[in-house]
This record gives sequence, C-alpha cells and structure tokens, in this order.
Amino acid sequence: MQQTSTPMNVPKIAIVTDSTSDLAPEMIKEFGIEIIPLHVVYKDREYLDGVNISPDEVYKNMDIEVPTTSLPSPSEISDLFNRLREAHFTHVLTMHISSGLSGTYETVCQVAQEYKEMVIEVLDSKALSMGLGFPILEAARKLRTSKDFQEVIHVAKTVSQHTKLYFVLSTLEYLKRGGRIGYVSGTIGELLNIKPIISINSEGKYITTAKVRGREQSLKKLYDILIESTQDGRYNVAIVHGGAEQEARKLWQKAHELPNIEDLLFNQISPVMGVHTGPGLVGIIISPVIATQS
Repeated sequence: MQQTSTPMNVPKIAIVTDSTSDLAPEMIKEFGIEIIPLHVVYKDREYLDGVNISPDEVYKNMDIEVPTTSLPSPSEISDLFNRLREAHFTHVLTMHISSGLSGTYETVCQVAQEYKEMVIEVLDSKALSMGLGFPILEAARKLRTSKDFQEVIHVAKTVSQHTKLYFVLSTLEYLKRGGRIGYVSGTIGELLNIKPIISINSEGKYITTAKVRGREQSLKKLYDILIESTQDGRYNVAIVHGGAEQEARKLWQKAHELPNIEDLLFNQISPVMGVHTGPGLVGIIISPVIATQS
C-alpha cells in the first residue's frame, strides 16, 4: 500500500523492517535500518525479539515451557513512526515478514494510514529471515546512491520476488504447535524419518519442495539445491540456523567453494522464529545480484 502526500524536492527516506529479518546488528547500524521487534511471550513474562532475549535462551527453556509469540503492538509501531516524523523523515519504506505467517504486515498497514503527512510504503515480503533481510539490505544500499523513493521501492520488490529460501528442521512439532505448518505435511513421514525440505510459496506459506530420509541426507539436499540454484549469474547467499550452529557452519564452509556467490552470510534466526521451528533449523537463502536500475 502507498499513501500520497505533497512532493518534496529532497525526500528524507527511512527504511524499516521487523526483527524476523535476521539482519546482523552491524548491518542495521551501518545502513541506519529501523527494526520493529516482535514479542516472545511466556506465561509470566514477555520479551522483545532479539532485544532482551536470545535464541539460545528460547531453546534452553523449551523443556520447561514453549513460549508463544505476538505481533508488535500498534502503539509500538506508532512510536517508531512518530520518531521518524519528528526527525523530519518524509518517506518510509517498511517491509515485513510474510502475511501468510504473521499479522505484522496488516498491523503496520493499519497504523501507517494515520500518518497522512508522510509517504509510507508497506510491503509484504512473503518471506522471512534473510528472505526479508536481503531485499531490505539492497534497498538500503540503493538509498546511498539514489533519493528516488520509487527506485528504492523497486529494488526491494525486485530482490524480494527473486529471492528463494529453503530449510530443514529436526522436527515438525513446533510448526504444528504454533499453527504455522502451512502446506507441509509429515506426520507419517516423521515416523519413517522422512525430512521435508521446506520453502515458501507465492502466498507466503510453508510448502514442501522435496523429501529425503534422515538428517544427514536433508543437509546434503540443501547443499545440492544451493549448487543447482547458483549455476548462472551472481548470488548473495545466507546460511542460517536455529540452535544448529555446527551443522550450519559446515554447510557455510562448503558454500565457500561455489564460484558464483558474491556475499556469503552466516546468521542465527531470531528468537521468535525459533519458537516456531524449535532447535535444529538449518536454512539457505539465495538472492540473485540484480541490476536494480528502474
């Protein structure tokens, strides 16, 4: 969605995303990206995603209590927009976790309608983790060379549309528990140690793209997908994990051998995502380096 306002000669543009983007703190700082945190909720306490709770803390406590998650509140989103307005930002590009997995996008859309004096573009990434992070990062890079708001939006949309993500889990239990299972089915498969390779479809919901037997084969399949997906052109790639650093590091080291990867990042998923996947996630996000001129 986009709001219109009086054109400005020199727009001051802010770039906003949420905590599920998995952007490293140094990247957030370098590009001045604003982050809206989701919430990790226990029976007797609540945390801001990635602010005052770490992924490891979530995993360590899962035997005692599996938390739930919640959206940023409208007041938290308003607080950020108010701060941007007071800092004389005229335009805001804000992109969020898939609307097929969270209500964050819809909530931001509703709050944005109250700010008629700023041009606010709210985008649905139909993704998460660096599937959201890469489009935001490239939009921020574009902003360094262009103050054309439409060009910055174009970059975010184009990178988002061409970015693919794939991941494997130790168990589907947590996706089921959190109601995020999407089109992934595997109850019988789990009994047979069948591991789905999970991706996200055009609705922004989880789907199974392949099935293999056993953990080792599932990690090998991820690497095979990475090889197949980076045959032609140049790519930015992120290897991500949730409580599976050793396995993810091995995959990251092997990825260094591939010739067409420009940036190879290594990230841990946010606590909120860890709540829904449980420990044991290993994923790859593949984003082609795109000529981003309009």
